[in-house]
Amino acid sequence: MKDIETDRLILRRFKLSDLSDFYEYAKNPNVGPNAGWDFHKSKEESLLILRNFILSDEVWAIELKTEKKVIGSIGLHRDRKRDNKEAKMLGYVLSENYWGKGYATEASKALIEYAFMELSTDILSVYHYPFNERSKNVILKCGFVYEGTLRKATVNYDGNIYDDCCYSMTREEFFMQRG
Repeated sequence: MKDIETDRLILRRFKLSDLSDFYEYAKNPNVGPNAGWDFHKSKEESLLILRNFILSDEVWAIELKTEKKVIGSIGLHRDRKRDNKEAKMLGYVLSENYWGKGYATEASKALIEYAFMELSTDILSVYHYPFNERSKNVILKCGFVYEGTLRKATVNYDGNIYDDCCYSMTREEFFMQRG
């Protein structure tokens, strides 16, 4: 896992000192449920998750350079919906205070490039719930291809079952988009 720098962001490993920033966005009830997890009820809950992020080679903190503040997270995970060891899944979450400014798209494009240029990724998937239009917009701006909707595919933290809108980008598509 390496640091990745964009014009406005640094994608880097989480640190314990990120706890306040992490809790600030993770406690917002408008953030987690859109990504499939419950909002955090305490700093202690955030600390447990943060410790796992620190140990992980899959999750980067999204740091806004101008504020030196963590405003979200982004990850490359094994895609459990594909039986292909070279398939990865992109996931991201951003503080509501920073929605609509292009940060999720900027971070996603940087991680897409990393997945195809530096890892042996064959196909990169990304999913959103039908009600998450903001995430859909990020996905489309990044150039993913809509595959379809996997109906009643995900049991959420609250026991509700949701459809997954499925998108992907193959290695070949990535290089074709680059020109």
